[in-house]
Amino acid sequence: MPRKRRKFSGDFKARVALEAIRGERTINEIAATHGVHPNQVSQWKTQLLENLPEVFSGERDQAKKRMMVQKERDELYRQIGQLKVEIDWLKKKTDPFFEG
Repeated sequence: MPRKRRKFSGDFKARVALEAIRGERTINEIAATHGVHPNQVSQWKTQLLENLPEVFSGERDQAKKRMMVQKERDELYRQIGQLKVEIDWLKKKTDPFFEG
């Protein structure tokens, strides 16, 4: 019978990742202490280091990032709409050839 997948809280992940960053113990020792796989500890450490600059970025940077994401999303929705219209037009134009 397969084991149930474990879920860890963000607080737990942060504590383990910080411990790995400190470097007082090896990743294998940290993993054994907390009952997780060493690869998982390394992944959490990497995620923490990659996202750390966002903690100190101002609200202006975050608002700018949200606006860029919104613009990109709007452009993608526009393209989807255009493609849907083109597909509908092609279906309408090709239907008489297949009816017969």
